[in-house]
Amino acid sequence: MGRVLPIVVAIALLVYALIDCLQTDSARFRSLNRGAWLAIIVLIPLVGPILWLAMGKQRNRPQRPAGPPPRPLAPDDDPEFLRRLRDSDTKHEQMLHQWEADLRRREAEAQRKKDAEAAAEEAERNRQAEARKREDEARQHTDDEDDSR
Repeated sequence: MGRVLPIVVAIALLVYALIDCLQTDSARFRSLNRGAWLAIIVLIPLVGPILWLAMGKQRNRPQRPAGPPPRPLAPDDDPEFLRRLRDSDTKHEQMLHQWEADLRRREAEAQRKKDAEAAAEEAERNRQAEARKREDEARQHTDDEDDSR
């Protein structure tokens, strides 16, 4: 195992460097062309792939900004967040007022319906009381006639 490991590492490095060299854009090569780098990688074991990885192509390193990066705003300092919050609050207030108006309307309808039912029941009781009163008067009148005979 001790003898095989350096060979496996060298072959893996060779394969990686070959694939990287073949996939690299021609504009990113330093000093030598693709063919020369492929020859160096294959013909100089272990050193060729390391040279390619260290010096073969230009790296895309992000440039550091001139100043410190802008700090993220806290939500209570962010005007856009505060505007969305106010819009949301306004929308919710409108919904609440609409729901309250709808509730008041339904309660008024229910009260009117209840009052109408109560008035109808009262009228029915009055009608029944009138009918009983007339029956009682009629009975009394009939009883009076029977008594007078």
